[in-house]
Amino acid sequence: MKRLRPRPKNLIYGHHPVVSAIEAHKPIEKILLKKGLASEMAWRMRELGKQYGIPVQVVPVEKLDRLCRNQTHQGVAAFISAIVYQPLEEIVLSVIEQGKTPFVVMLDGVTDVRNFGAIARTAACMGVHAIVVPTRNAAAANADAVKVSAGGLLHVPVCREERLVRTLRLLKQYGLRTIGCSEKASNVVYESKLGEEGICLVFGSEEDGISMQLMKEIETFVKVPIGGAIDSLNVSVAVGMIVSEAVRQRRSSGLD
Repeated sequence: MKRLRPRPKNLIYGHHPVVSAIEAHKPIEKILLKKGLASEMAWRMRELGKQYGIPVQVVPVEKLDRLCRNQTHQGVAAFISAIVYQPLEEIVLSVIEQGKTPFVVMLDGVTDVRNFGAIARTAACMGVHAIVVPTRNAAAANADAVKVSAGGLLHVPVCREERLVRTLRLLKQYGLRTIGCSEKASNVVYESKLGEEGICLVFGSEEDGISMQLMKEIETFVKVPIGGAIDSLNVSVAVGMIVSEAVRQRRSSGLD
């Protein structure tokens, strides 16, 4: 007989427990809603998701049954995040008020938990001020991500934003230069200026790269030169190489 996996420790289920957790401002990773659920409570869950910026995912009842080990879930469950998401604008303002130059990393569509954790570890080591992720199509900030990050996710602020295009425009208003990182770029990162002003480095997923909407907002693009048999890097490795070069230039310019 096949053994069932234990219920996820960060899972809560049932209408009242989920609503109570949201209204108590617990860090919710996402809400799971049973497919076809058409009740006032389902409507309320969607509204709470919009109000608090929490993704709502519609799933088959079988998935809820499996996650909740066939306990009464009333068609609703939620995952509690291992971290507390931070407000980006407050972080940027705080960095500027301290006389420092903001250094932000944005992840567009990076959904692999191990990559996310590795990126967070790099960011924490290199003094990145914030990691920005989208509300949807992003890796979960769960216990596995924290473990892979070697605790880095508990030290570098992670900001979850509904619309990354709007976020880029906001960062531009605060004087940050937006830099897309892509193997298709013509500028080599080691020959590009990354240490003269505040920057937001944008990385896309390995499968799809940076979305077209974001590419239209980005001011310049850089790449890591590739000369081997494989023509692309794992995204967490690319982040490590480009962030490291940015830190080197920032220190040479006296920004750090």
